[in-house]
Amino acid sequence: MASLYLDPELEPADAEIGARVTLRGDEARHAVGVARVRTGERIAIADGSGFVVRGPVVSTAPGELTIEVEETRHDPAPEPRLWLAQALAKGDRDELAVQAATELGVSGIVPWQAERSVSRWEGAKAAKGRDRWAAIVREAAKQSIRSRVPEVLALGVAFPGTVLVLEPTAERALTDVELPATGDVTLVVGPEGGLSPRELEFGTPVRLGAEVLRTSTAGPAALAVLNARLGRW
Repeated sequence: MASLYLDPELEPADAEIGARVTLRGDEARHAVGVARVRTGERIAIADGSGFVVRGPVVSTAPGELTIEVEETRHDPAPEPRLWLAQALAKGDRDELAVQAATELGVSGIVPWQAERSVSRWEGAKAAKGRDRWAAIVREAAKQSIRSRVPEVLALGVAFPGTVLVLEPTAERALTDVELPATGDVTLVVGPEGGLSPRELEFGTPVRLGAEVLRTSTAGPAALAVLNARLGRW
């Protein structure tokens, strides 16, 4: 399977079949110096917003590589768009959830500070934390060969669209909830200590099954269920 590299400055007008596209900067340095990409190897370059080109590498240099475009495509945004609102959690459990959710096709991530979150993003730590999650999302998108890199919103932003709150004691199952055909659906996952009564009112409480999942696995598991329901798997 071809490797994927990201270049937000990739322009469709400059990347027609037969054209040559040059990748520079950190992505190219990693490709040439770490991944050992060589002439003749086929790779893909995407702009992170759905446009992707693929072709063989025709030249490499320190911090630079060029491909000849053999194939182009534009992947439309899926409908509905699935978001994960992941509560801050101790250790790396929230980061594990963000990474897996990206691999499973989530459209965006909303970090949120629950009342029972042990981890706290305060002051400058909020911007640093968001940047950390954005880096995790970027790398996970590349690993899973995704042409669209999920957006990571700032802490405190409202949850988009239809909100489904994952709660093990909820009466309704996630498999029974009606989903909109378009727009946004946000899955809300709480921290290790669970959700407060007030937080259960953020949206429609839904359960996955009889088991109680960790904060690192609940969101990805719910995304897998929705992927199957929406025919994406």
